[in-house]
Amino acid sequence: MYLIFAIFKSFSNVTLKKGTVEVEFMGYLQKFHYKLTGPEAGRPWVFLHGLMGYLHNWASVIRALDSTERCLVYDQRGHGQSFKPASGFSSQDYAQDLKEIIDELGFQKITLVGHSMGGRNALHFAWAYPDRVEKLIIEDIGPESDPHNYLYYEKMLKSIPTPFATRTQAKEFFAEGFSQVFPVKEDPQVLASFLIANLKENDSGLLDWQFSSIGMIDSVRQGRSQDSWSMVQSLKMPTLWIRGENSKELKPETFQKILESNKMIQGVTVPRAGHWVHSENREDFVAALKKFVGL
Repeated sequence: MYLIFAIFKSFSNVTLKKGTVEVEFMGYLQKFHYKLTGPEAGRPWVFLHGLMGYLHNWASVIRALDSTERCLVYDQRGHGQSFKPASGFSSQDYAQDLKEIIDELGFQKITLVGHSMGGRNALHFAWAYPDRVEKLIIEDIGPESDPHNYLYYEKMLKSIPTPFATRTQAKEFFAEGFSQVFPVKEDPQVLASFLIANLKENDSGLLDWQFSSIGMIDSVRQGRSQDSWSMVQSLKMPTLWIRGENSKELKPETFQKILESNKMIQGVTVPRAGHWVHSENREDFVAALKKFVGL
């Protein structure tokens, strides 16, 4: 009987009835919308999207890898179709989610890729669980603190008059009014496309955010409350730090400081790309990943 309980220990409900075991399969992964691609025997990769993102942001990247690689993408907590708690949006919370997920999947070591907020969460995971990361790739995010950074996203979301009655109405707003009411840091067309993709029909038939707005603001507030330089300096696994040539998020001087802080880190600047490197120049981004891991 002990062996049976050991087998099912990862499930939430196990009950005994007259010598039998009834199991409700309630694994941690059920809280998340996720996708696994590639051969089961392939090297395991995990991709973490950025703030207000979701798993499909990585679609073209994993298509370029999944002939040989085992790729996991998922909507992180508060995002997309995954669970949306009222609180718990620190990098530590996100990292703990990843730990529970790969434990459940049986991934011993992963190649971990994170973009923007996902990069910050990936950094925290690699620092907290270094023995679980084979290689680390951070895309266009720095480790510096910025306690007021959340105000940018708070203002952004408040400037967008959701919910929209139709997708046409939403597209018209982003084409004509968005740049007038909100000064964006990056390419406004790229940001507009990203935000429109996050609009989903709600129970009332209106288009509203698929993410938790409160969770997004809290993610930035907690994630940027203090710097992570000590984590960067302590990394023990081969790490690739990627910057978009035209990025306003990761400044050149910060990027250079990152590369000088730890001999395990190498850097690549991807041309013709801003903050959304893997979207704006997928070809060079994927080439950098493949070269780094030896594909």
